[in-house]
Amino acid sequence: MSPKNKTESTIKPTRSIASLLPPSTRIPAFSQLLLIALGSGLLMGLTPAPTHAWILAWIALVPLWVLVTVHSATATRPRLFSRASSYALAWGIGYHGLALSWIRDLHPLTWMGVPWVASICITLFCWLFITLWGAALVVLWSWLFRSLTWGIEQQIRKRGSQGRSVPIWLRVWLGTALWCLLELVWSQGALDWTSLSYTQSPYNLVILHLGQISGPLTVTASIVVFNGLLAEAWLQFQLSNHLIKARRLFFAGLVCLALCHGLGWSLYSRPLQEDPAAALKIGIVQGNIPTRIKLFEEGLRLSLERYVQGYNQLVAEQVDAVLTPEGSLPWLWTTRPTENLLYRSILQNQVPAWVGTFGLSQGRITQTLFSIDGNGAVVGRYNKVKLVPLGEYIPFESVLGRLIDRLSPLGDSMVPGSFDQRFQSPFGLMTAGICYESAFPELFRRQTAAGGQLILTASNNDPYGAAMMAQHHAQDLMRAIETDRWAVRSTNTGFSGIVDPHGHTQWISGFRTYETHAHTVYRRQTQTLYVHWGNWLTPVLLVGAGLAILGVLLA
Repeated sequence: MSPKNKTESTIKPTRSIASLLPPSTRIPAFSQLLLIALGSGLLMGLTPAPTHAWILAWIALVPLWVLVTVHSATATRPRLFSRASSYALAWGIGYHGLALSWIRDLHPLTWMGVPWVASICITLFCWLFITLWGAALVVLWSWLFRSLTWGIEQQIRKRGSQGRSVPIWLRVWLGTALWCLLELVWSQGALDWTSLSYTQSPYNLVILHLGQISGPLTVTASIVVFNGLLAEAWLQFQLSNHLIKARRLFFAGLVCLALCHGLGWSLYSRPLQEDPAAALKIGIVQGNIPTRIKLFEEGLRLSLERYVQGYNQLVAEQVDAVLTPEGSLPWLWTTRPTENLLYRSILQNQVPAWVGTFGLSQGRITQTLFSIDGNGAVVGRYNKVKLVPLGEYIPFESVLGRLIDRLSPLGDSMVPGSFDQRFQSPFGLMTAGICYESAFPELFRRQTAAGGQLILTASNNDPYGAAMMAQHHAQDLMRAIETDRWAVRSTNTGFSGIVDPHGHTQWISGFRTYETHAHTVYRRQTQTLYVHWGNWLTPVLLVGAGLAILGVLLA
């Protein structure tokens, strides 16, 4: 075989999409394609709260799919996967960078003694790192997707199956399964926030109800499938002799979109049947005490004053219990804190409280939500599982501890809680989450499956602005829908809120305001398919893709 023939057999799979492009089709320059990928990623970055652009998520993945499928396939083999990765990196930077742009609110950190320039550097580093971490998912997806489809094409060619290529339906299935797999893997780590599913929250409540079937990845799968079908329709439209197939794919996409929303609507339209005996009137205190003063004398005094005052106000409204935010009292809560004025108010009024503060576990500090009954006894506690890297602990502390200035005001790294916690309260088991954990649905699913009747989240969103607070509220809203539970959110500076099991925000606080609010919610015993079976869809997609590939190769 001549070198020329060897090269052609390596880079031109039989009847691949690229080989079917008409000779007149002009491929833009690589730099132009990178801008297209970046622009479509930015479109996806516009979809999360607080914007109302959620509909863009249903088209923003199309350019990336096309670029990875076609333009990378027209390159020589050494550049095949590097080009696909470049497009994916640009798309991922656009999406994650814009969606997480609220990280810039970390600056300034001068209140911690960090110089102004160093504060800017720390903020930019955090923004860049978390953006690239999210973009890495997209890069890996593009590499796996292109590698597998290219490999299948090569195997088809070796079997002498002329005129055949990877079926379109298999490409769509495979691309969807891989994206869901990678989102699942990313959710097991310490950093996770920007799942494609959260682009629909809190506005597209109908599609979010698919989360009751197999969690948020059901929503992600719907978005990827629709984008994939649109991308494949566009590809066929560019092939002059495949206009009918393009129309069929476009129609299939619309049918898929309608079916997903129809199924979501069937779940969304079910009436909430509440048991009056399960009602609880819950009080929320939003103290609005900036972190920059919380650990100093002024902040300590203000924290005690506002949370005691808020607790007493809510007791006067005859609430059954009061919820305070994460770290509302910035000191360790001991078994009998007799000098604590809030503790003394609980003893006096005999109204239970869920207090967010610091605890101890094996001699180390924990971020904890304590459940205190009307007699002042701690009947339950929930220790935060997903600690914030650099903020609450230093990854690889033995190696990096001396190189990285900790953003946490505490002297030591915190210790995380265990995954199998059960949060007991005077009213039975509850499902608890602290701040950043709202982005990890499995934590909420496990507690709900074990008997959690109501979601309680305590957060401190300072110093971030309204954009981050809106996204945080959107995360908790998804957890409420997936588990079919009422959600009670107490935050330090906003947005505190009440969400019903259908995702309707019954009340939401102001931005950086001191507020108290009392609201009647209901404990529930139901179990959605997701709560009962977990994320079963991803394994089904992966196994199905594997069997489909085997069937195509053997056909």
